[in-house]
Amino acid sequence: MRPHGRRGCGRRRRGRRLVKRLRTVLGYAALPAEVVLVVCLAAGVPVPAPLLYAVELCLAGAVLLGVLVYRRARRAGLPPGDALYEVVPEPVVRLVRHEAGLLASLVRWVLRRPHGTGGGAEAFGYARDQAALMYAFAFVCVVETAGVYWLLRNVPVVHEVTLVLDVYAVLFVLGLHAASVTRPHLLDGRVLRLRQGCHTDLAVPLGAITAVRREPLHAHERADGVLDLTVAAQTSLTLELAEPVEAVGLLGGRRAVRVVRFHADDPRALHAALTRALTRARTAPCPAPDTPA
Repeated sequence: MRPHGRRGCGRRRRGRRLVKRLRTVLGYAALPAEVVLVVCLAAGVPVPAPLLYAVELCLAGAVLLGVLVYRRARRAGLPPGDALYEVVPEPVVRLVRHEAGLLASLVRWVLRRPHGTGGGAEAFGYARDQAALMYAFAFVCVVETAGVYWLLRNVPVVHEVTLVLDVYAVLFVLGLHAASVTRPHLLDGRVLRLRQGCHTDLAVPLGAITAVRREPLHAHERADGVLDLTVAAQTSLTLELAEPVEAVGLLGGRRAVRVVRFHADDPRALHAALTRALTRARTAPCPAPDTPA
């Protein structure tokens, strides 16, 4: 007979594999199917009742399973974000957050309320050099929307679906630029926070920076340990780090970087401010050791 410990371990492994498969169904099948179903119903496309009931039943079961898995993960001590990744694949969660961030950035752009600029941090923009290109993309999308709207005016269902997609494409392009405008680089006495829209937010401790230099570059070859945060295919500043920091990609991919190249609208001002901050951090007096009792 097998020991009970091995039997229980095998059951747990099978349970984890089942949960992983069901999580994949929730993230990559149930939710997309529900979105397609909603679009079809909104456009007036007839949907067979058995298909409608089957999709809704699968979604309800997936949501119930997700709630149970989330509660179990939280009871195991995982933070809310990691517990959510146990339910829905991390790339799906990050994509949804990115889309929501773009829409929120449009509102911040209109209200002129940058993200994260409180607390005495200095803000340095980087979106100026890409503005013309982004506005050109938005204009092309508007022209395309008007053209398709006129061409498909006699095809009701396709006309309505393409209109929604085209309008969203215009908002998406404007949201990309708005995210860059409302999420500038931030510098305080401890950390340089480098950002690129809603998909990159890298916190670099000042103590990890060994060198900073103004270095305008327009050609960037991909290399291990190097992160390029380009704006309009250019960077203007380069950081060298004593120890690697972890950079997280749009879909959750992680890699360690020791060199960071990024852009700023006013690289001279950011270079000067960062140099001053590094000097203060390196010359700050060390706290006196505690007197032994």
